[in-house]
Amino acid sequence: MTTDSLALDHVLGDVVEPFRRTVSLRIFYSNRTMVNGMDLRPSAVAIKPRVEIGGAGFRVSYTLVMVDPDAPNPSSPTLREYLHWMVTDIPATTDASFGREIVRYESPQPAMGIHRLAFVLYQQRSRQMAFVPLMRENFCTSNFAHQHNLGSPVAAAYFNCQRESGSGGRRFRQAK
Repeated sequence: MTTDSLALDHVLGDVVEPFRRTVSLRIFYSNRTMVNGMDLRPSAVAIKPRVEIGGAGFRVSYTLVMVDPDAPNPSSPTLREYLHWMVTDIPATTDASFGREIVRYESPQPAMGIHRLAFVLYQQRSRQMAFVPLMRENFCTSNFAHQHNLGSPVAAAYFNCQRESGSGGRRFRQAK
């Protein structure tokens, strides 16, 4: 089980259940390494990130999901989870550009409050196993993983984002 900032900032529980990290996941926005819990403005995340994935094995593939559990507003996340990006069939020891983008990257544009944007990585049991979700709103990462037999996450990361002119403030959470 991981006990880092994913747990402290409730990404564990709000997006995924506790898991044991078994694969490295490195995310770069404009060649800047993203660190869990860092604050990034919409202008810094306008272009999809480079996502490097570790892992081992010649025929191992991964699915990457990026969601906002605080949409549209952290005090009333009625669109929880909002799906910003999904890439499947990413070969081990490469980056997401080698995978199949099934939901194009949509940059975060929070209008109110501080939003957590979570990246969750799953090891696939077979290739080309995921289908395009019908909607971005009210996506459920855990249900998606269950429906596609992905099991527990193998890695996850997140950053905080608020509108360009945002000045911080308290983040409110509601239970799922």
